[in-house]
Amino acid sequence: MISRIDLRGDTLPEGGDLRDLLPRAEFDVEAALEKVRPLCEDVRHRGTAALIDAAETFDGVTLERVRVPAKALIDALEALDPAVRAALEESIRRARLVHRAQRRSSHTTQVVPGGTVTEKWVPVGRVGLYAPGGRSVYPSSVIMNVVPAQEAGVESIALASPAQKEFGGLPHPTILAACALLGIDEVYAAGGASAVAMFAYGTPGPDGCAPANMVTGPGNIWVAAAKRYFTGRIGIDAEAGPTEIAVLADATADPVHVAADLISQAEHDPLAAAVLVTDSAELADAVEKELEPQVAATKHIEDRVVPALSGRQSAIVLVDSVEDGLRVVDAYGAEHLEIQTADAAALAARVRNAGAIFVGPYAPVSLGDYCAGSNHVLPTGGCACHSSGLSVQSFLRGIHIVDYSEEALAEVAHHVVTLAEAEDLPAHGAAIKARFAWKVPGK
Repeated sequence: MISRIDLRGDTLPEGGDLRDLLPRAEFDVEAALEKVRPLCEDVRHRGTAALIDAAETFDGVTLERVRVPAKALIDALEALDPAVRAALEESIRRARLVHRAQRRSSHTTQVVPGGTVTEKWVPVGRVGLYAPGGRSVYPSSVIMNVVPAQEAGVESIALASPAQKEFGGLPHPTILAACALLGIDEVYAAGGASAVAMFAYGTPGPDGCAPANMVTGPGNIWVAAAKRYFTGRIGIDAEAGPTEIAVLADATADPVHVAADLISQAEHDPLAAAVLVTDSAELADAVEKELEPQVAATKHIEDRVVPALSGRQSAIVLVDSVEDGLRVVDAYGAEHLEIQTADAAALAARVRNAGAIFVGPYAPVSLGDYCAGSNHVLPTGGCACHSSGLSVQSFLRGIHIVDYSEEALAEVAHHVVTLAEAEDLPAHGAAIKARFAWKVPGK
């Protein structure tokens, strides 16, 4: 069901050579880019009419309007299962605790007497948030996008999620209920690349959507391609690829736990990656044996779980030592990294590349997906080596405020002029000289 990669016996290669040995799903955003281009430009030119046509083409729904009526949000919350509401509320409470602590304060540095630089943090003005609605419904993604934006102080927040034929062309009612719980009343039944285009260009009309400064949220390859298409026009969080888990485990790990955690990611998507890295052949055998009954007992077996576990993106990777395993998971840069070893906390402190790290047997990825308080919108495809998960900082911009007195500028003026002339930019130096009645060359 799951392949093996044996890296024992030889010295592990460095950097990219090691990364190339590890499993990864094929995810060609560049190829998808050409397919989403006409969809995006259609929204640019035809606005809401293009969104309605896209919903009919891709979701099988004929919409009269794209914006979700306020009453639909209220009705969805009133009809929500009380147990689901309680779970969502607890997820929101925990996420707010973590993300509120991420807020940044302005800081002023006195560089010299009379010369200061202040860094202030300003939220983006408007964001468009995306909640997927394909194979599964993700109210948790609503929370993970909305909470950091709200805690950052974003004043205008809109959310899009695909129209659902089963629910009369509205997004899934649990998505709508989550929006209502969070106080988000601007919601659109729009999916995929068309939704990203709606946020990027805006759509006119009384039910239209104002353009956003930034778009965040997970999605399929078409959402990722649309984000790439609009990079430069809008800010994005990341081009999210298929979800992935890596588990670094030794002989102390429970194979029942490890198998369950691999399956938990595999049920997302047939391209989902599930990778076990271990120095214990016995654990590898036990996990492989344990996968069979657990897979047989779960849901989404044929369309998601088995294709994901048997795909090229999933594997059991055997290494000589836990130290080698640490090098492997750092090279892999997993979206989710579980560490189930005898010294899990110490190893976690040494990891450099991961979207989120889950320490020990009682911090599974599922906890982070819903109720740990951490954010589950995380870098995929190895991007954890240079990118972070979604946070309050994602929605903030640092702006420097430079305040120098005449005396402070005079004290450093000769250095500025020297550097300007060294770069053959004499007008830069002249802008300094003009303030001190110095002779400006050429005048």
